[in-house]
Amino acid sequence: MHALGSPQPPDVSMRVPTSPRARAKRQIASLMSEVEMLKQDKATKKRNITYYVSQGRAIRRMVDLYTPIEDLIAENDRRCEEENDRDTTPEQDRLQRGYIELAKALSWVHDKLAGFDHEESEDMLRKLKRGADSARGDDTGTLKDLVASWVNMECCPTPLIRTDDKHHRGFTSDACGKLLCPAEWRWEDPVVKAGIRDRTTAYIVSENSWPSFMYENYEADTKNLERGLFRSRLLVMGLKAIFTSPSSANEVDGEGEGADIIENNRRARRRTDQAKVKTCIRFALSNLTSWRTVDGDFDYHIFWNNIVDFFEDAPGPAARARVNKLLEWWTRKVFGRNHREDLTPDVISLMSVNTLATQRQQMEDAELDSDC
Repeated sequence: MHALGSPQPPDVSMRVPTSPRARAKRQIASLMSEVEMLKQDKATKKRNITYYVSQGRAIRRMVDLYTPIEDLIAENDRRCEEENDRDTTPEQDRLQRGYIELAKALSWVHDKLAGFDHEESEDMLRKLKRGADSARGDDTGTLKDLVASWVNMECCPTPLIRTDDKHHRGFTSDACGKLLCPAEWRWEDPVVKAGIRDRTTAYIVSENSWPSFMYENYEADTKNLERGLFRSRLLVMGLKAIFTSPSSANEVDGEGEGADIIENNRRARRRTDQAKVKTCIRFALSNLTSWRTVDGDFDYHIFWNNIVDFFEDAPGPAARARVNKLLEWWTRKVFGRNHREDLTPDVISLMSVNTLATQRQQMEDAELDSDC
C-alpha cells in the first residue's frame, strides 16, 4: 500500500491503451489466418497422398512385382557405402536393377529420398506401396475376366471357362491345364495329365519350368526351348490389355497402329513390363482365388525372377542379340512400326502437303504475271 498523495509507480508494461473492439477484430483475423493455413496444409497433404499413391501404381507394373521398395533402396545404399565391393550375388544384382528401374519410372524419387528426413521418407514409401499394391490388384482382377474369355476363344473348351469363377481353372480344366503344362511335357499324354493332377513326384509343376502358354502356338520345341518363347498371342493380349486398353487386346494378329510410338517403344522395351504380364496371366489361368506368392509347388516370385533374368542376364552377345530381336518383335506387335527417321527433306518435298504449297505458289505467280 502506498500512502495517500504518494506518486504511483510507472506502468512497466509500457502499454498504449487500445479499443477492446479493435483488439477482438485483430484476434479474430489472426485465428482465421491460422484456420486458413491449416486448410492449406490439409489440402497440400491430401494432394501429396493422391500424387504418391497414383505414382506408386507404376511400381508393380514397371519396376518389380514383388520386392518391397525399401529393399531396393537399401541395396543401392549398400553399394554406395561399399564402393569397392565387386562380389555381388545374383539377388543383390536383381535388387540394384530394380532400383535403377525405379529411378527411371519415378525420376523424382532419388532426390526426394535425399532431401526428406526419415519420417517423411517412410510416409512417402507407405503411400507409394499403397498405390503399387492397388495397381497389382486391379490388373489381376482385369486379367481374371479377360483371360477366361481369351481361353474360350483360343481353345474352345467344353464347357466354357467362366469369367466370374476361378475354381474350375488350373489343372482341373483341360484348356487351362494344357496352357499351364510345363514345356518339357505334353498335356495330351494321359500319364502326364494324371501325374500333374495327382501331384506325383514324377510330375512336379514348379517355377523351374516354362509354361506352354508362353510359347508361340502354345507349343515348345524341346530341342530348342528358346524358339517361340514369349511369343504367344495370350501374352500379347495381356500386355495390350494392361498397358494400352482392354479393347486393344483383341487386335493381335497384325502389328500395332503406332500411336505415340516414341513413348510406347520405350515402354514396350522394359523387360519388367512383360515379366509382370506373364506372371499375372499364369495366376489368371490358375484356380487361385486370391493373390499369393506360392501356389502348391510353384513360387511366383522366383518365376518372376526367372523371366527377368532371361532378359537381363544373357550369357553372351549372341543371346543378347536374340533378346533385342525379341523386344523389337514385342514393340511391333503392341505399338507398330515407326519410319520417321526415313522422312528426309527430299522425301518430304515429294509429299502432298509440300506439293500443294508449291502448286499454290505457282498459281499465285501466274495470276501476278497475267495482271502485268
